[in-house]
Amino acid sequence: MTQKVSPLAPKGFPTLPLVGGVRFSTAAAGIKYTNRTDVMLAELAPGTAIAGVFTTSATRSSNVLDCQAKLGGDPSAGAAIIVNSGNSNAFTGKAGDGSVEAICGATATALGVPPNRVFTSSTGVIGERLPHERITDKISVLAETLAGDAIHDAAQAIMTTDTFAKGAGTSLTIGGKTVNIAGIAKGSGMIAPDMATMLVYIFTDAQIAQTDLQSLLSAHTGPTFNSITVDSDTSTSDTLLLAATGASGVDVTGNAAFSTALFDVMQDLAHQVVRDGEGATKFIEVRVTGAATGSDAKKVALAIANSPLVKTAVAGEDPNWGRVVMAVGKSGAQADRDTLTIRFGSILVAENGWVAESYTEEAGAAYMKGDHIVIHADLGLSNGQSTVWTCDLTHDYISINADYRS
Repeated sequence: MTQKVSPLAPKGFPTLPLVGGVRFSTAAAGIKYTNRTDVMLAELAPGTAIAGVFTTSATRSSNVLDCQAKLGGDPSAGAAIIVNSGNSNAFTGKAGDGSVEAICGATATALGVPPNRVFTSSTGVIGERLPHERITDKISVLAETLAGDAIHDAAQAIMTTDTFAKGAGTSLTIGGKTVNIAGIAKGSGMIAPDMATMLVYIFTDAQIAQTDLQSLLSAHTGPTFNSITVDSDTSTSDTLLLAATGASGVDVTGNAAFSTALFDVMQDLAHQVVRDGEGATKFIEVRVTGAATGSDAKKVALAIANSPLVKTAVAGEDPNWGRVVMAVGKSGAQADRDTLTIRFGSILVAENGWVAESYTEEAGAAYMKGDHIVIHADLGLSNGQSTVWTCDLTHDYISINADYRS
């Protein structure tokens, strides 16, 4: 993690509200990195409901499979989330299963919670056995140093090629009482929408049943974490866990304000992942409207966002709108050359099957110098629409990933 901080990074880690019923701790286990923390533990109070969404990768890790099997467990017991960076524990066969079992068992013993209420995540290199004893050796220290205000430390411990720690949160008043939401995320490369495409942990002191929490999380994942892409590659370890401790005593079942607040936190974290895309210098918003269906709109948006030619053109500040035309055409969605309209921001670039009479290359080039680029393609067919966020593709992406295992 020697690369400079992304130029698209926020000015600093936000001040997040304290969420009752959750405490955090971190440790340096030396799994891959030296002179930094690489393990995070979150202890959750009895009564906590936990929802999750995960990668659909056919080669997903032992950790993901274990978490999927544990969702919906008895919330009356306490729970824990323990995460390591530096090694993904993916494609490690039965050894990977054994590592998950060992970490869950040690954590359960230290915190006095059932093993089936311990959720683990691992992120980092694929195909190397996880030295889990380095983690289990630190669990007693982790259990002894838990604190409610250590969420920033937790965000730092789960970083891999990330250049900044990612956090987002909010507070809202419901029935005269305060409800808090705070979340952290890691993700920089191997990011493509196939669920959460990263590691994300969101905590709230709201009171809500697990099934309702799961429905809410699943509904919000599509337009947030499943609408971002850095490099079109889906990780083996993607995990998004949402924990509701109930400590506020406020039932948020069916509450629209809470739903909106949760959505905003999820979208904020998703955008931060894109802003930390490996080597990124431009934040790109791809809007597609006028598609035959919403599904077609999403296909076109992803085709544009994932196109190396589009992404490198933006990196070079080249308003090469022909590459957008190309991406629309290859998407597999219904499209018509003569009804397609393309805009860069508010600049009309092309319409009616040809470049717009009002468009100038100078205007397009000037627009591309900004760090937030909006590409808008209207297919002119119906009402389908979708928005996807991505970043440009620079030589730094190659450098980071060429040296990743070195």
